[in-house]
Order: sequence, then C-alpha cells, then structure tokens
Amino acid sequence: MKLIYEKSVAGRRAVQLPSRHDDARPHIAPRLLRTQPAELPELSELDVVRHYTALSRLNFSVDTHFYPLGSCTMKYNPKACETASALPGLADLHPLWPQLRHGGLLTQGALQLLYETERLLSEITGLAEFTLQPLAGAHGELTGCMIMAAYHRARGNRKTHIVIPDSAHGTNPASAALAGFDVVTVPSDAQGHMPLEALRRAVTAETAGLMMTCPSTLGLFVDHLKEIADLVHGVDGLLYYDGANLNALLGRVKPGRIGFDLCQLNLHKSFSTPHGGGGPGAGPVGVVEKLRPFLPISRVVKRPDGTFVLHYDEPQSIGYIAPFYGNFGVIVRAYAYLLMLGRDGLRATSDAAVLNANYLQEKLRPHLPPVAPGRCLHECVCSGAPLKAHGVHTLDLAKALIDRGCHPPTIYFPLNVPEAFMVEPTESESRETLDAFAQAVAELVALARTDPDALRRAPVTTPVGRLDEVAAARNMNLAYRSAGG
Repeated sequence: MKLIYEKSVAGRRAVQLPSRHDDARPHIAPRLLRTQPAELPELSELDVVRHYTALSRLNFSVDTHFYPLGSCTMKYNPKACETASALPGLADLHPLWPQLRHGGLLTQGALQLLYETERLLSEITGLAEFTLQPLAGAHGELTGCMIMAAYHRARGNRKTHIVIPDSAHGTNPASAALAGFDVVTVPSDAQGHMPLEALRRAVTAETAGLMMTCPSTLGLFVDHLKEIADLVHGVDGLLYYDGANLNALLGRVKPGRIGFDLCQLNLHKSFSTPHGGGGPGAGPVGVVEKLRPFLPISRVVKRPDGTFVLHYDEPQSIGYIAPFYGNFGVIVRAYAYLLMLGRDGLRATSDAAVLNANYLQEKLRPHLPPVAPGRCLHECVCSGAPLKAHGVHTLDLAKALIDRGCHPPTIYFPLNVPEAFMVEPTESESRETLDAFAQAVAELVALARTDPDALRRAPVTTPVGRLDEVAAARNMNLAYRSAGG
C-alpha cells in the first residue's frame, strides 16, 4: 500500500519566508532547478511540535525510566555537563579554524580541553598517553588492535592471532579480525572465569595479544591476573583492557598498574555522556610508553610557551582513524564530569555502583539464580533457565518488565550463561528504584508459574505489542499510520 503524509493538509504552512528579488537570488543552472514543487508534508508549526512531542513520550530513556542494561552502563547524564557542551565558545567552533595565527585564540581553549582530558584519563588508568579520536567503544577496540599490529611489525614479530575469552563483548573478535588477526577463543569454566590452563594452551609464539574485560561480563574480577599478564608478555604479546566495565574500578584500580598495555575507555559508559540509539559515543585509547609512537594522528601538544598545537609528524603512527579530533561534544561532557567529581567523586561513583549491583543481586537471588555464588562487582548476571519449566523464557520476562515501567535488562548475554539476565543498575539509581525493580521481577516470576501466558503476551501497555522481530526488520512500516488506517 502506498504511504502518504497522513497529517498533511494542502496549503498549510508552518513558516512564511519573505520573497526575494530575482536579482538577489543565487545563480542556479537551469538543469538543476525543479520542474515541480517538492512533495513535502504541509503542516502548521503547532502540528509538528505536537507530533514529535507525542513521539518522544513513547521513548524509553534513562531520563524517563530505570534502564538497567547490563554491560552497557546506562548512566544518567548530568544536565550540567550538557550545559557545558553547549557553551558557545565550544559548540560554535569549527575544526578547520586556525590553531595559532589569525584568530587561533578561538581554538586554544578547545585544544587545551583535549590535552587536559588526555592527561586525566592517563591518571585514571595509569597509562602513559591517550588518543581521543576513536568515535565509539568498538572503534577504540579496532584502534587498539591496529596499534598491536603496528608494534609487532616494528619489532619484526610474526604474530597471527589474538586470544579472547568466550565471555568477551562480541565486538572484541570483530575488531581483532578487522585488524587482520585470527581469533583464538578460550572457554570459561563453571564459575565464569577464564581457566589459566586453557589460556596456557592458547598462547603461543604467534600470539599478538589477549583482549580481556576486567571485571568480566559476568561482573567478576579476573582471577590470576598477574599470571595472565606474565604469560602474554612472555611471548612479547600485549595485554589489552576492554574498558567497558571500568565503572567497577574507578578510583580503585588502574589498568596500567596491573599489567595491561593498552585499553579503550567508553566515555558513554564510565563517564556519563550520552549513550544509545547508535550514538553518539567516544572510545579513547590509552597506551603504555612503548606504544606511544604508534598512536593515531593528530596529537595535541603543549608548547613551552603554554600554547597548544596539533602534531602530525609521527612516522610510526597508524595514521588517521577518524576525521579531525574525535567526537568533541562527547569529550566536553566527559571533561566536565571529571572536573565535577574529582578523584574522590570517581571512587564514590564506583563504590555506589558496586553496592547497587550487589544489593540487586541479593534481592533477585530467591527468584532468579545469580551466576556468582558470592559478591559481584558493577553488574550481576542471573539465569532465567528455571522459568523454562513453565514455558517462559527470559525474553518473556524482559517484555513483561516494560509493562512495569522498566527498560528490560540485557538478555542472552553473556553467551555462556543459559537464559542470561544481566542487570547493571549503575550508581545513578536510588534504593527505592532498585526495590521497585526487584519487586517487579519477583511478581513476574511468580506470575510465570500461575499464568505463563500473561508473560508471553507482554507487553500490552505499549502502542505496539509483541513483534516478530525478524519480520519487522525486513518489512519496516515507518508511517504514522497506513493510508487505509
């Protein structure tokens, strides 16, 4: 069925532009001029505002609902940081403005902000240097893997593969493969840890490095970390830290001090910048001193006179990995967040995040068995496998939570947990919110035993109910309503 602009009314206008004299119009080649008016919706300004405001009310977001996506760290974004990113001296800049001459003072503040953000991230992680250019976490992973490859080429090493635990984020093996490496997977043991003996079998003279999330995606700190680092470094491999879960360690543990050689940080996770909907994001990469020559260009350098310039003359650099200097608006938000919290605030953030996760784990334990027998860190992973006895799956539980006003947590990840149900409350949430979530889960688990169809029908309070997700992706209907509706 052909779709139309359902709310459009012929002749209705939101704005009336003044007419221009013919001699004031820019010259446009006749072949480029329209022969007919563009088919655009015709609406008043009020119609447009009401339409988009109504659509916005249908969204789940961290500003409107509890958003406990495990491993994604969906923090509240402080409005003070949003205000900082909108300051005219930052928001109105253009990346091609001069650095020093002919008005360069307009860009010196931005360059200083980039420089100081790199210094702050280095202090937090214990690494020597950072690049802010990667535009997302996975982009940071790819940058890290490219730095690994450049390091081994420079040393004449023949390295063919990167070792990755099976509990890793799915982007880890993808990033390694894109950088030209094979992937060797190490399976987890029954407790969710990477067995040291299995790692010994996987690491060979051709191992370029090991990519590891710490804490793991099960919310557990990695056992035998020193032995792991010694094993990888023993073959001149590099230990890569996937910083997606750094929220558990802020102010307590510096990856560079415990054996890691390089890492990416997700500013849209640990440092409370916008996240979701495909962007924006930022995935800065930090390295130890021996990897500094391979960082991408350009780099912000502070000169002896206190001014800042961009430096490009780095013969061993992996080159450009993004336009200009990274996702600047996100970096501004993270910089403001770091300055607001300071050292003690970052540690308090981590303490609260870990406390909240353990509080929820114990509240959920009678209803959904957690993977960890003891304490977790920033997130807890439960299994909905017992619900299968009643014909209910974790997906059904997640959909039913929507009707209770909660965004579903991450489900079916990590892949090595049957019917996985991963919850990360972050430090943003109050005890009352956590109690309400735990109560909703308890009631739905009880309902699964007495009326499983109620969960299988969910959600029932949303404009669109349970979808065939494969069919919906293949046959999108993006209309406000169909022409015949």
